[in-house]
Amino acid sequence: MTVPVDIWLRGTDHATTATIENIPRTPSAWADDDVRLVLEGMLRAMDRLKRPGEADRPIQLRGLSWIVNPYDDGGVVIAIEITLGAAIAGPFDIDKAALEAMIARVLAAPPPVSSTVH
Repeated sequence: MTVPVDIWLRGTDHATTATIENIPRTPSAWADDDVRLVLEGMLRAMDRLKRPGEADRPIQLRGLSWIVNPYDDGGVVIAIEITLGAAIAGPFDIDKAALEAMIARVLAAPPPVSSTVH
């Protein structure tokens, strides 16, 4: 599944639309792992827009504000905001409360153990 995401970076006066690729299930069948992929994809799309042509960096789901809102034409959207800017993904055909619960679980989960040596 491909997910559209509208991105606004601080310091700019326009939004850009990007896509998140390879979400394995449709929203009505999402599990926490799918929601993690969407959130990470939103952050990665923002970073790619800010640093075009540079290598992808690791994503950590910390320090972001989020909300799930109804969409005028049906479904819901996920909106996130960080100091870099804001992103809105969707709309998704999924129950608002179920999606909110999945996002809350994903953000509360401990970060994956890194094999990177610093």
